[in-house]
Amino acid sequence: MTTERQRPDVGTFEDIQAAAMRTTGLDDFGDPGYEEGFRILVDDLASPEAGLTPVGNYFHRAQVKSALVGRLMTQARFAEFPQHAEVPIERPIFVTGLPRTGTTALHRLLCADPAHQGLEAWLTEFPQPRPPRETWEADPIFNALQAAYSQHHVENPEFMGIHYMDATSVEECWRVLRQTGKSIGFESLANVPRYSAWLAGQDWTDAYERHRANLQLVGLNDQDRRWVLKNPSHLVALDALMTVYPDALVVVCHRDPVTSIASACSLSAEATAGMSTTFVGETIGVTQLEMLARSWRTFTELRPRYDQSQFVDVDYRAFVSDPIGTVAGIYDAFGIQWSAEAQAAVKEIDAESRTGRAKPAHQYTLSDYGLTEDEVRQAF
Repeated sequence: MTTERQRPDVGTFEDIQAAAMRTTGLDDFGDPGYEEGFRILVDDLASPEAGLTPVGNYFHRAQVKSALVGRLMTQARFAEFPQHAEVPIERPIFVTGLPRTGTTALHRLLCADPAHQGLEAWLTEFPQPRPPRETWEADPIFNALQAAYSQHHVENPEFMGIHYMDATSVEECWRVLRQTGKSIGFESLANVPRYSAWLAGQDWTDAYERHRANLQLVGLNDQDRRWVLKNPSHLVALDALMTVYPDALVVVCHRDPVTSIASACSLSAEATAGMSTTFVGETIGVTQLEMLARSWRTFTELRPRYDQSQFVDVDYRAFVSDPIGTVAGIYDAFGIQWSAEAQAAVKEIDAESRTGRAKPAHQYTLSDYGLTEDEVRQAF
């Protein structure tokens, strides 16, 4: 690891905020309500509990700065394209479930339909009206992010085997939600107990309102395509999601929680290797089990309040056994046309996922994180 990618500390919130403004040349963050969560998070990251190494200081500062840069750039784009506020979003599909339950693969299959659209990775970082695909390679922001993903693939082959990413891939929408300082992604990457306690008591409605505005912005040139989103954190905030998207269609993925939790812990460990002296082993196990079990309980308690025709459940084993049939079943349940074009596109992406660079490769053991099967089953 080069010295350029290490820091003696994370810095203060004001310091990171100023760095984001210098990077972009912008200073309008919009409503200041976003500051509370980021201030608590940055203080937590600087604490002994987080135990960040110089590499961890660099990484986590970059994560916070990236969220603030995204907010600044989004705010500027809102002003540049005021017509985004009139863009309709009808019956969007939200894929959710515990991590490692097949949500990523299912999301990418659903997004393959030419009538659908997802958030490409580079547009989750820096939202803007989606340019024509043939122009992306000429965009300096796209090229910078693609180069970063390529380098990450070289430096972290194990992580990329768990969750393959590049700038063109459709990705989770947590990077958009985090513009308000709210994201369970931060909890998945560090030991931040005060931030976790704060986030657990938050109303996420403002985060989803900004989420919707970002979708309107990104989809400005694709208004006739249905949105398909994916994020495990949707489990935490079903009330907010349904308040902002009352006609949402929610796909819930299910898998044995013992396997899900072990895999989620492994993902957190690989993503943060060498970044902390405390966010390792048993601490990862305890924090991730608590957060994910609480998220699942919240979702299952709130779900009965809503029209159950807006929900479809997908079993991981059934999905792996018959991915095309699973996708067709979701279309049927929601009354979406299963066109010949959709079927062909889904089959093509499914075939690529089995043999191409995105083919999954992942090994993990629950005991590596100080957990037993009985503990996990009791938590759920």
